[in-house]
Amino acid sequence: MIDRVGLAEFLRRRRESLQPEDVGLPRGQRRRTSGLRREEVAALCHMSTDYYSRIERERGPQPSEQMIASIAQGLHLSLDERDHLFRLAGHQPPLRGTASEHVSPGLLRVLDRLDDTPAEIVTELGETLRQSPLGVALTGDLTRYTGPARSLGYRWFTDPGTRARYAPEDHASLSRLFASGLRGLATLRGPASRAAHLAELLLPQSEEFRTLWETHEVGVRPQETKHFVHPELGVLELSCQSLLDPDQSHRLLVYTAIPGSESHEKLQLLSVIGSQALV
Repeated sequence: MIDRVGLAEFLRRRRESLQPEDVGLPRGQRRRTSGLRREEVAALCHMSTDYYSRIERERGPQPSEQMIASIAQGLHLSLDERDHLFRLAGHQPPLRGTASEHVSPGLLRVLDRLDDTPAEIVTELGETLRQSPLGVALTGDLTRYTGPARSLGYRWFTDPGTRARYAPEDHASLSRLFASGLRGLATLRGPASRAAHLAELLLPQSEEFRTLWETHEVGVRPQETKHFVHPELGVLELSCQSLLDPDQSHRLLVYTAIPGSESHEKLQLLSVIGSQALV
């Protein structure tokens, strides 16, 4: 059963304990609220202010698991706090570990501060959970995909549009990387895992994947330098650095260019162009 009083009180306390800079928002000059405003939390959680406000006021229908997950992420809750929130809302907490899509507050805080460079948080299957604004401008909104297509490796072998975002000279190495990574994960997580399921889906769909899968190659390492193709700016040569959350196998990927290089100038232009050309 939902604990409306406990849920409302917990949300109010968490909201009041957060400052705008904690979640990547500007503070502004005229701020009377000690913590975040309800409308700010609602925006972070991708829901209407009215819907969120009703929960804090102990009103409205029982929030769905999806809504509670959005609130937990928007409020930058830890896993323990997330599980507590689910129980207050009358739901069983999601599983922890590598299958979890709840991004840790620490990783989110780092991403929130990366306004001047492309960055994203991905799962071990290459599913993009969050992107910086320049990340969206570089590759488009990768969080919009659903089902198997959420995985970059799956899209690589099934969607020509995905390959078009990478320079042709990198295609062969990326194909080896994705096939090798999926085989390693399928073995590590077991035959009932999502990785194994993706492999089963890809085998009848892609001859290239079948050929690479049959080599049983594992341990292919990603190249530090990647060549992205932007529809207006052309090729950008970017270095990729990663930060791993070992508890959930989430990685924060940050893409940077050598200062003074042509790609560095293109990144500066990208911040102006934004995501207008990418749909």
